Amino acid sequence: MPCTALPDETPLFDSAALRAVEQRAAQATGDAFELMRRAGRAAWRELLEHWPKARRLLIVCGPGNNGGDGYVLATHAQQSGRDVRVIASTDTPPISVLARDACRAYVAAGGRVGPFDGALPEADLVVDALFGIGLSRVPEGPSAALIDAMNAHDAPVFALDVPSGVDAERGSAPAAAVRAACTLELIASKAGLRTGAALDCTGALGLATLDTEPFLEGLLPVGTTLDARSLVRWLQPRSRDSHKGRHGRVLCVGGERGGGGAIMLCAEAALRTGAGLVDVATRGAHIAALLARTPEAMAHACDDVGALRPSVDAADCIAIGPGLGQGEWGRALLDCALDAARPLVLDADALNLLVARPTPLPPDAIITPHPGEAARLLGTDTIGVQRDRIAAARSLVHRFGCVVVLKGAGTIVVAPDARLHVIAAGNPGLAVGGTGDVLTGVIAALRAQGLDAFDAAACGALLHAVAGDSAAADGQRGLRASDLMPWLRRHSNPELAP
Repeated sequence: MPCTALPDETPLFDSAALRAVEQRAAQATGDAFELMRRAGRAAWRELLEHWPKARRLLIVCGPGNNGGDGYVLATHAQQSGRDVRVIASTDTPPISVLARDACRAYVAAGGRVGPFDGALPEADLVVDALFGIGLSRVPEGPSAALIDAMNAHDAPVFALDVPSGVDAERGSAPAAAVRAACTLELIASKAGLRTGAALDCTGALGLATLDTEPFLEGLLPVGTTLDARSLVRWLQPRSRDSHKGRHGRVLCVGGERGGGGAIMLCAEAALRTGAGLVDVATRGAHIAALLARTPEAMAHACDDVGALRPSVDAADCIAIGPGLGQGEWGRALLDCALDAARPLVLDADALNLLVARPTPLPPDAIITPHPGEAARLLGTDTIGVQRDRIAAARSLVHRFGCVVVLKGAGTIVVAPDARLHVIAAGNPGLAVGGTGDVLTGVIAALRAQGLDAFDAAACGALLHAVAGDSAAADGQRGLRASDLMPWLRRHSNPELAP
C-alpha cells in the first residue's frame, strides 16, 4: 500500500478518531499486529521511493507502537541487505506488547538494537520512530537528548506518522522536536501537523492509509485542508454580460492620521480581487495619496461619523480596521459600522477596540486576528494561542459568535457551526506589515461578490496565501504587501493561473 497523494481538500482527524480506527481494524482483522505490519511496510516503500540509495539506516525506536512501526521497517531493511542500526530510547524492552513482538522479529532477522549513549553513529538516513500520536508529555532528559541528536545528525530524518516532540492534536512543539525532511502520516491526516510550530518539523507530508478507509466511516473530521486547487470551487469565470453592479460594492473604513497606507492596501486588494466598486472612508489628509495610488477607488474624506453614513448605506460589505486607530474617531466609525446591518470584515484596530468593549457580532461577520490580537481578544497571551491554535480559533467563535480567521502559519478558518478549514499555503514572507490589510480587502471583496461569510473567509485566506507563495518566488525576505497585488488578480482567475 504505497503512500497516497493528498487531495486538495484533505479531511483532518484528531487522535481519538485515529485510535478508534485502530480498534476497529484490529477487531475486523482479528489480528492486532496487522496494522503495525502494514505501517512498517508502507514506511519501507516510502523510504525506497525517496532514498533508494541509502545503505546505512539508523532507526530510532521508542517504547510504544510508533517504535513498533520502526522495528517492522527495520526488519524489511535488514532483509534487503541494508546496514541497519536500531537505537532504542531506553535500555528496557518496549512497553507496548505489539512493539515488543516487532522488536523480537527484527532481532530474529539478525537485527541489532543498542541504547543511546549520547551520540548517534553515521548513517545515510535517520528514521524517527520515537513517539507518535501517543505523546502525552514534553520530551525531557534522555528523550530530549535523543531528539537533539537526530536534529544534529548530518543525514536527513524520515519521521513515521508524527515528528517526535510535536503535539499532533494541537500543532505545538513545546520543547525538543524532530525536524524531519519528510513525514509519512499513517491512517489519516492530522490537524495538528498543518498549523503552528508543527510546520517547521514535518517537512514534506505523505499519507499511507493502510487500507483503513472503511473504518473511518461515521467518524467526523476536525476539519479539512485547502490548497491552491480549491480556488476554482469559488472563483468561476464571469458571464459575458457582467457589469460592475453585479460584483459588489466594498466600503473600506480606516486610515487615521499616520495610518493611511493600511487602508490604501485594503482598497487596492479589494479591487484586485474583483470587487465591482470600492469606496474608501478615511481622513481627508490621505485622499490625494490614495487617488494617486489607486484612482479606481472612490475616496471620501471622513473626518466625522456623519460623513460615513451614506457610504455605509450603499455598501454590500464593510471592511473596517486597517489604520483605524484606537481613538475617538476610530471608535465612532466602528460603532457606525456595527449598527449598519451590513456584512462586516473586522481587522487590526477594529479588533483592538473590541477588546475594550467585547460584544457578540452578527454570525455573518468575519474577524481576522493574528495571534497577538487573538490573545488580547481572549484575555490570554500569544504563547497560549499558539500552543493550541485550533482551540483558540474555536474560543473566538464562541466568544464573538461569528466567522474567525486566525492568521499565521497554517491559517485557520472556523464558522459558528463548527466547520473548519486549515490553509495549506502561505510562507514566512507574508510575515510583514500590510499583508493583513491586504487580506481584509480580499475577504471583503469576495463577500461583496456574493460568497457567504465562511466561504468568503476561507476563499480569501487561501487566495491571499497562494498569491503570497507566487510573490515569494523571488525570495521570501523583502517581500512587501504590495507585491501580492498582481498575483491576487492572477489567482482570482484560476483558469489563467499556472
